[in-house]
Amino acid sequence: MTQPIAAIILAAGKGTRMKSDTHKVLHPVAGRPMLLHLLASVDALSPERRVVVVGAGREQVETAVAPLGVGIAVQSEQLGTGHAVAQAERALAGFDGTVLILYGDVPLVSADTMRRMVDRLGAADAPACVVLGFRPADPAAYGRILADGDRITRMVEYKDASETERAVTLCNSGLMAVRSADLFALLARVGNDNAAGEYYLPDIVMLAAADGRASAVIETGEAEVAGVNSRAELAGVELAWQQRRRAQAMADGATLIAPETVWFAHDTVLGRDVVVEPNVVFGPGVSVGDRVTIHAFSHLEGAVLEAGVSIGPYARLRPGAVLREGARIGNFVEVKAAEIGAGAKANHLSYIGDASVGDGANIGAGTITCNYDGYFKYRTVIGPRAFIGSNSALIAPVTIGADAIVGAGSAVTRDVADGELRIVRAEQLVKPGWADRFHDAMKRKKADRAKG
Repeated sequence: MTQPIAAIILAAGKGTRMKSDTHKVLHPVAGRPMLLHLLASVDALSPERRVVVVGAGREQVETAVAPLGVGIAVQSEQLGTGHAVAQAERALAGFDGTVLILYGDVPLVSADTMRRMVDRLGAADAPACVVLGFRPADPAAYGRILADGDRITRMVEYKDASETERAVTLCNSGLMAVRSADLFALLARVGNDNAAGEYYLPDIVMLAAADGRASAVIETGEAEVAGVNSRAELAGVELAWQQRRRAQAMADGATLIAPETVWFAHDTVLGRDVVVEPNVVFGPGVSVGDRVTIHAFSHLEGAVLEAGVSIGPYARLRPGAVLREGARIGNFVEVKAAEIGAGAKANHLSYIGDASVGDGANIGAGTITCNYDGYFKYRTVIGPRAFIGSNSALIAPVTIGADAIVGAGSAVTRDVADGELRIVRAEQLVKPGWADRFHDAMKRKKADRAKG
């Protein structure tokens, strides 16, 4: 029978090196807070309980996880990782199963790795704890794991390690899996007789060993357990996530002309045979259908692109933009809260906001849907196959009928009927010779001033 799973996520640290008013674990990677990345991976295991241990800046964290139904435990004093985990005991009262101990600032741990930890804990040799280890390029000040095979013989913090122990390359990520029946009993025995005067979570491994119960280590790559304590480390984790996502996009059938210049959000969806040119940014909430081309220097957020769409270069799609099959959005066109019908085109220098554009319509260069009066937003409706001439202002609320034509340079304030031509321009005033006389007068005036 599969044991139920609970997760304790430590998020009580102050994060002073971030130099930010935003809690460390809420800084985004790929448009989603680190803590929510981790919780998404935890949720793939269908946990029975999830507890976040908070401390400094707790209000921000509690607000972020409130919609997710996550339990909260408070660490009022920063007395070490063992002390932090112990604060979750009440939240896990009555739980009988496997407890995963994770860190809110280590966001890239996959559900597969968590599952490996759980499975190893449940193996026939029944280890007391399972520790996730890794071998970094620079072991630096990480705690060390000494092991015989995967059986842990000693764990030691760097500050307390001998030179021989510091030469070991297998390091402790801090992530563990422990049975709930063991965890809090072992934590109650942890002391703080060490160089930092803190209660170290890894000490439970050695306490279990003193009871005659061995623990096991499994390994993962350095990138998966990269922690974030500074802006530079945040950028490193972002890059690692992006590199993995770019590789996945290409494996799934998308062409990235210059992969290193494309930036995805955590929830970007790409169809097959999509072409993404250089310097494209996907914000959250973008879904791209098959055979779409996204030209260079485009920015998309909260947008849906159906099959065969083409956008850019230099296009901006804002939340609520929906482009139906075969629609075309060209250079320096911005679309917000608007549906562009199948085969419709806006190829140059336009703003289309709070609008519905019918199938096959053509929006000329410089067209603007004037949707805001300083207080309220209003909607523009453009019918199928309508033609909007260049440099037109459609002043909402207004409807342009099917097959209608709006002449270039028009400022349209009233509805245009189906098949109607609407031209709204001031009468042209012609004064022959006026410009010549003006230039002559100005030249004389300038010459007089130069003479003093």
